[in-house]
Amino acid sequence: QVQLVESGGGLVQAGGSLRLSCAASGRTFSSYAKGWFRQAPGKEREFVAGITWSGDGTAYADSVKGRFTISRDNAKNTLYLQMNSLKPEDTAVYYCAAAQTIATLYSSNYWGQGTQVTVSS
Repeated sequence: QVQLVESGGGLVQAGGSLRLSCAASGRTFSSYAKGWFRQAPGKEREFVAGITWSGDGTAYADSVKGRFTISRDNAKNTLYLQMNSLKPEDTAVYYCAAAQTIATLYSSNYWGQGTQVTVSS
């Protein structure tokens, strides 16, 4: 059974930091692009960041550029999202996904169950 499991979410004050992790099991995703999405209550799921299978290419939503950093460790089959300078508007459930390319992440069949991030003002 293929699983993506997120962890690292929580409650943090504005200006604080969190590091999310997404561990894969059941298969290796080392040749897949991976990414993070988020969904706030009453809003559509939105792209946050993506990374190529090799890690040499990344993409970010404008809203998180300069604050969030995506990275991966293929040996550990784990994806990360370092989130700094957090704002209340970053509050959402964060999901990881895996797909052939960054562009196809949104339509991927491989999603985690999500981890809640809450930023208080």
